[in-house]
Amino acid sequence: MTYTLPELGYEYDALEPHLDKETMEIHHSKHHQGYVDKLNAALEGKADLQDKDVDELLKDLDNIPEEIRTAIRNAGGGHANHTFFWPLMKKDVACSGAISEAINAKFGSFDAFKEAFIKAALGVFGSGWAWLVINENKELEIMTTANQDSPLSQGKMPVLGVDVWEHSYYKKFGPKRNEFLEAFFQVIDWDKVNEHLSKANQ
Repeated sequence: MTYTLPELGYEYDALEPHLDKETMEIHHSKHHQGYVDKLNAALEGKADLQDKDVDELLKDLDNIPEEIRTAIRNAGGGHANHTFFWPLMKKDVACSGAISEAINAKFGSFDAFKEAFIKAALGVFGSGWAWLVINENKELEIMTTANQDSPLSQGKMPVLGVDVWEHSYYKKFGPKRNEFLEAFFQVIDWDKVNEHLSKANQ
């Protein structure tokens, strides 16, 4: 099969004033499309791999042919990470339900979680992601990955993630990654996070 750019699911200006229309449009239509194109190019002639979901490829990188492994890790990771990222954002959704209970149990409070998550995201050197995942012990864990590496490749299931590559925020926030992260917390769709939590705990 040929991988395709998923629909954003909302208008590019839907997250204003927190996240700007221009960045969302470029990020989705240019950057994410670029990962899709490179993934398809890497898999040309590999019919056995083309039929797999990109998440399955990332979970089993060691069995990807060495000559395309880096391309799958980078472009496949970029495609998977962004496909996960776009539906995570919606304005005015409160943190409630199972994810709220799990966060309070693990971190003590939502504010403590937010502080720890933002600290991790600010600590990413260069380009990468910060994640809230369910780890091998079925516990919540905050982690970061470099570039487009996926938690799936480490056996962890993401429930929340934020892209801290500069292209995610530089047009609106300049070098102030901390302001971008505060804005991101205004548009997290906690209902979607609850869906991921339920799936990860199955």
